[in-house]
Amino acid sequence: MAFPFAGRAVSRIGYGAMQLRGLRDDRAAAIALLRHAVDLGVDHIDTAHFYGDGFVNDLLREAVRPEDGVLIVSKVGADPDPTGPHPIRVAQRPEQLRASVEANLAGLGLEQVPVVNLRRTDTGPAPVRAQGDQVVDVDDQIAELVALRDEGKIGAIGLSAVSLETLRRALPAGIVCVQNAYSLAARDDEELLDLCTAEGIAWVPYFPLGGAGPDLPKVTDEPSVLAAAAALGRTPAQVGLAWLLHRAPNVLLIPGTTDKTHLEANLAAATITFDTETRVALGLPA
Repeated sequence: MAFPFAGRAVSRIGYGAMQLRGLRDDRAAAIALLRHAVDLGVDHIDTAHFYGDGFVNDLLREAVRPEDGVLIVSKVGADPDPTGPHPIRVAQRPEQLRASVEANLAGLGLEQVPVVNLRRTDTGPAPVRAQGDQVVDVDDQIAELVALRDEGKIGAIGLSAVSLETLRRALPAGIVCVQNAYSLAARDDEELLDLCTAEGIAWVPYFPLGGAGPDLPKVTDEPSVLAAAAALGRTPAQVGLAWLLHRAPNVLLIPGTTDKTHLEANLAAATITFDTETRVALGLPA
């Protein structure tokens, strides 16, 4: 299974690198996991300079080679804050977006970041919210990213943690993906997903299994998911990921892990098919 994304076809299950920041004390294990992912066919990796204050990007620079053909997607809109109350702080002003792109380029060792997502705080869980001079009109932010694209420093523009109105305003710039919190158990953004599907924009949900906070129910606790997992001989997590792939053809997944076995199980979710009865039980069209 593949989907056209930023001018090329990528496998519908990639890898989200955020959790690698937890392997700061075991760099060799982190590199080995990335190499294993590439060997298994992962060709879409999601990262950010603010993951581990540049640590994760540095890992990718070492582990992923140009000949691997991996599409690297990063994001801007926040900066590392290793000594603050949260590991990141909002950085929404245009000059901060530009500085973050430059930091990603340097950390990844690239001349161009293929896709850069603008991480706003319109919606979804966030440790910090934009306040004061960090409340920036999306038109001003998109203008800066378009300028960076024109300069060749980024290849394409995506959005993260955005509202339906923000996406509609940004569409003329040529948005290639949207990352919002979304899962079988948390479906507030159905209209936004439907717009992305109609526009051919990749939908790349974060928290694909829910449960990342007290307000997000866990997909793996859903009775219909547990029943499907038992019937199929799969794990509830695999069923939850497979549900997303069946929800719409433009869904791309980036589940993260620091465990090799878990990585393999996540990728195997792409092989799951649902019969009509299971689809109906899971809330999918028959």
